[in-house]
Amino acid sequence: MSRRPLRIWLEYLGFRTVACLLQMLSARQTARLASGLAWILVDVLPRKWTRYDVAYKNIACALGERTGADDDDSAQRDTVYSGTVKRQALPTSNLTPQISDLRSHPPSTLNSQLSTLHSQLSPLTPGQIHETIRGMWIHLFRLVGEVVQLPRMMTLANCREVVVFRNRKVVLEAFCTGRPVIVLGGHFGNWEVSMATFGLFGMPMGIVGRSLDNPLLDAWFAKTRQATGHRLIDKRGAAPQMAAMMGAGGNLGLLCDQDAGRKGMFVDFFGRPASTFKSIALMALEYKAIIIVGYGLRLPDDFVNSRWARFEIGCEEVIDPLTIEADDEIREITQRFTSALERAVRRAPEQYFWVHRRWKSEPRQKAKRRSRNREGEAPAEPKPSKAA
Repeated sequence: MSRRPLRIWLEYLGFRTVACLLQMLSARQTARLASGLAWILVDVLPRKWTRYDVAYKNIACALGERTGADDDDSAQRDTVYSGTVKRQALPTSNLTPQISDLRSHPPSTLNSQLSTLHSQLSPLTPGQIHETIRGMWIHLFRLVGEVVQLPRMMTLANCREVVVFRNRKVVLEAFCTGRPVIVLGGHFGNWEVSMATFGLFGMPMGIVGRSLDNPLLDAWFAKTRQATGHRLIDKRGAAPQMAAMMGAGGNLGLLCDQDAGRKGMFVDFFGRPASTFKSIALMALEYKAIIIVGYGLRLPDDFVNSRWARFEIGCEEVIDPLTIEADDEIREITQRFTSALERAVRRAPEQYFWVHRRWKSEPRQKAKRRSRNREGEAPAEPKPSKAA
């Protein structure tokens, strides 16, 4: 047997062993295990191994950093409660327009609402950023356990015990229009629970994602996701399948916070230009598809009355391309779904994947200035006009 098949089988055997152990754990035990593993990653292992500096920089730039002599002490006192990071209460009313009222919610109104959110959130102390990173790892470890436990713990019969809905009506209206629907999410919350919920309620879609390098692991995850009626579409070379599904009136589900490289469209995400795929907006305009920006937020634990974790499946915004009245429709749509994801993340920052290099690519002008600064070159002086 060659080394590659042996490695594939060893990886698969190791995963199934861990999965078997996770299946035996209760929700409380899973949370305790996740907390312990997060403590090792954040407070024991070298930070360069866990990309701590990347997460710290992203959080500080996105949410703001406040310095002070008593930051660390106040962070421990103000941000931690029952082993989780406390969330700042955000105004959530009137953030998601009804489909029939989209024309009465111009972009200026949505932007002013986002500015209000920005002004109401105070910067974080270094201690609070540290606890947010710890909370992120707790969330990710719990996410792994929940993905393994999901087929057994969440069914249509007990779905009401696991999830609650926010803005459910506008989602149902969108799916009942007979037009294609694009459900967008991000590296936030438990996106697997979100997708499973749509499948359980008879709203299957094509899920776009990258196939795993290990074919045995990829087959296991594919079987789990397709059990609720979804169809998997490999991210590599997905354009023809996505176009065919949109043309047939089908629905798509994909993440919208992937870095699109230097050729992507740069829109604001937490006040910083982030390269974003404009293909989402192009598909929505071409096939008149309604865009839903959703999330699956883990709610505070109640191990006494609930036998598993509980989630809020919410819709942050509905975007109908037929109502866009902007000079640059593609940029307008791209900015709106990116801003909607930002609002969702601000509801629980510790449930966002901050080690993800969302701002990896830079606009060309900024990249050129950075390159000149590294080389020690002075910026080129402007040429004098002919009139001078």
